[in-house]
Amino acid sequence: MAPKKGGLARSRQTQDVDPTLAKASVSIHFDQRLALFDVRGSQAHARMLGEVGLVSPEESQMMVEGLGLLSEKIDQGTFVWDPDLEDVHMNLEKALTDLIGPAGAKLHTARSRNDQVALDERLYLKSAVNQISWELWALKMALTQKALEVGDAPMPGYTHLQRAQPILVAHHLLAYYQALKRDSGRLYSLETRLNESPLGSGALAGTGLPIRADLVAKDLGFPELSANSLDAVASRDLLMEFLAFGAILMVNLSRLAEDLALWVTAEFGFADLPDSLTTSSSMMPQKKNPDGAELIRGKAGRAIGNLVTLLTVVKGLPMAYNRDLQEDKEPLFDTIDSLKLVLPLAKRLVESLTFNYDRLLELADDPYTGATDLADQLVRRGTPFREAHAQVGALVAELVKLKIPLRAVKPSLLARFCPAAEPDWPSKLTLAAQLAARDQTPGGTAPKTVAIQAQKAEAELLAEQKLRRF
Repeated sequence: MAPKKGGLARSRQTQDVDPTLAKASVSIHFDQRLALFDVRGSQAHARMLGEVGLVSPEESQMMVEGLGLLSEKIDQGTFVWDPDLEDVHMNLEKALTDLIGPAGAKLHTARSRNDQVALDERLYLKSAVNQISWELWALKMALTQKALEVGDAPMPGYTHLQRAQPILVAHHLLAYYQALKRDSGRLYSLETRLNESPLGSGALAGTGLPIRADLVAKDLGFPELSANSLDAVASRDLLMEFLAFGAILMVNLSRLAEDLALWVTAEFGFADLPDSLTTSSSMMPQKKNPDGAELIRGKAGRAIGNLVTLLTVVKGLPMAYNRDLQEDKEPLFDTIDSLKLVLPLAKRLVESLTFNYDRLLELADDPYTGATDLADQLVRRGTPFREAHAQVGALVAELVKLKIPLRAVKPSLLARFCPAAEPDWPSKLTLAAQLAARDQTPGGTAPKTVAIQAQKAEAELLAEQKLRRF
């Protein structure tokens, strides 16, 4: 029996669908982006139906070729979507039947829209993962190349947005490389779990018809079959996992964007962006706004919201499929669209960033950030750390009151507050010495350790490029 108006399958019901339900049920305006993946899955299904004899070889070939013609129309933007047919699956099946006749009505043999959409989403997500993996790799490479470019340039390091200790600019950039490297790891880990084909699970219980789900899986590049038909059609944890990845990645990108936005302010003055990557004000002609960084920062909220949306949709659903799951697609599509938009933008911002090295040097050479180095020396000379910390803190408080830099402290004043200190210690408190001293931690900011970090990052990226064939 053909679906009644509204596109809903109505085998038992005898009345037309109420218009309010029909309107709520329509998803073609967003799920049509699954169309090419639906065609791929349907072609593999049609070939399998022919292989096992559920349709004739001629009918199987007609379905495969007809779906190919529909794919061309979709590619060319000439396919006409009918909202009365509700979703992408019904639209394609109806179009195929109109094109090739009764054989088209056999395409849905031994499958449900439940396992069909689960397959489409996996195919779609696998494709998106490939593209996002490349864009993420390119951003990591931009950060690494910029780190290599800036060399040993110093900058002030911050905690609580207060100057803390001098670090290298490269060290700061490579911190984001490490965060994005973990993001890549999450994405690649998800990819392994996407490699199970759900087709053949039917509505929830599988099928009694003699299908070969393994043939479909092999045709579509899935090494495994779903182990449980209920789980295959009812679970959306793979989508939630991707949205969690997307939310974490967007938060990391937001933090990078926040740093860039701060660095290019007149107050910080650390760096500059070209005019092409900034905007002016509609009212104030002197403005040069880092809108690209701000847009990245703003879109993080959407990615977080998309994760919460799907978690909330799924959290109370009983097994197996429920129509609530129609709400899984828009959050997924939105996060993917955001990532495809902001990753190349973040890459351009990093590549185009130029640093004000004089300003960075001036602020890195803060009058009091050597306090930790003095405390370290006291510890090396036998003073318990807590005592050293208190002694140096009291000394710095006195020097700030007297407006004397730490490296200009007189030996008598130094001895009064820090009895174990070497009298000539202030003369050794250079910026270069402070940076070089951080060589005891492999991930520290000493120039020699940062150089190793940058070289290792570049080698990892080249190995990733070779493995992923970017």
